[in-house]
Amino acid sequence: MVRTVLHADMDAFYASVEQRDDPALRGRPVVVGGLGRRGVVSTASYEARKFGIRSAMPIGEARRRCPDAVFVRPRMEVYAAVSAEIRAVFDACTPLVEPLSLDEAFLDVTGSRALLGDGEAIARRIQAEVRARTGLSVSVGVATTKFVAKVASDLHKPAGLTVVSPGTEQAFLDPLPVRRLWGAGPVQQERLLALGLETLRDVREVPLAALAQRVGAAAAERFQQLARGIDLRPVEPDRDAKSIGSERTFDEDLTADDDVRRVVGRLAAEVGRRLRAAGIVARTVRVKVRFPPFRTLTRQVRLTAATDDDVVLADAALELCAAARAPGEPVRLLGVTAADLVPGGASEPRQLGLFEQEGAAGDPERGRRLNAALDAIRERFGDAAIRRGE
Repeated sequence: MVRTVLHADMDAFYASVEQRDDPALRGRPVVVGGLGRRGVVSTASYEARKFGIRSAMPIGEARRRCPDAVFVRPRMEVYAAVSAEIRAVFDACTPLVEPLSLDEAFLDVTGSRALLGDGEAIARRIQAEVRARTGLSVSVGVATTKFVAKVASDLHKPAGLTVVSPGTEQAFLDPLPVRRLWGAGPVQQERLLALGLETLRDVREVPLAALAQRVGAAAAERFQQLARGIDLRPVEPDRDAKSIGSERTFDEDLTADDDVRRVVGRLAAEVGRRLRAAGIVARTVRVKVRFPPFRTLTRQVRLTAATDDDVVLADAALELCAAARAPGEPVRLLGVTAADLVPGGASEPRQLGLFEQEGAAGDPERGRRLNAALDAIRERFGDAAIRRGE
């Protein structure tokens, strides 16, 4: 049976959520990302992209390109909640959903065609449902393989729908530039161009031995397979997020130990909110510490019980940070990540100690109620509205 694979990709997701939630931003160039001198762009609205602003660009460069843009800090807990609504739309069409990030996923709808129609009909259904539920647009590519579907979804953004019918994959791919090859980064692209290969047709037709000399045998074979539209990888529905993290790069290096502890606590609180929004808990905590100029250390610890509690995450992260950094040592970047994620909207149960009373400080149920109250306040009034005592 010929497969029908969809690649659904939200359009400028973070920026679109900000424009949806604040009507004053609609139609204006919006840049979401770190706002400090060393920050980078996470997402730019289509109005901002007209100025050449792209993801991973330094914020300073984005400001130079478009001084009138609106620069917004990411609200990851909001994006995670919207992503859950979008995932519900996908799940209603097929159980074979492979999320790649908060804003994109593969869907194998082969088994859904008898009930919901062909790939194009299912794609239009998804676009309409996502718009109705979230007010946002999604671009969808429809093809027989993951690679072709992903390429197709990117061709007519925003709100695009591109269908590559079975048997037309090669004709569809042939004129496209080599940068469309999945796995061909800037270095590999330069090597392909140096060989005179500018399109996927060129890659498909070049002798394999000549291609292997430039990019290596494994990459050469993979690139030629993709250029022919051949991609046997299945949609893997059990591919969930492997970690949730947050990090900050500082305009000026942190040296005070209290400042370091304060930032680690806030990062852990942000990770905790995102875990709770996604209904998952973590068994491992990881920290990243970057010292000037670019020396980076990572440390991790496995928790005794999976959790989404801010305090537990922060305590573990602070111990790891203390082990990685000498007192007073300057810090350029700090990051906290929750890993080994498992389902469960609350921390795993813990038996109370012999002389411990339910509801006392340290009681998990008390902590859950406090976290829920903090989340509700931040959702209504913003992240800076309330925080734990430091």
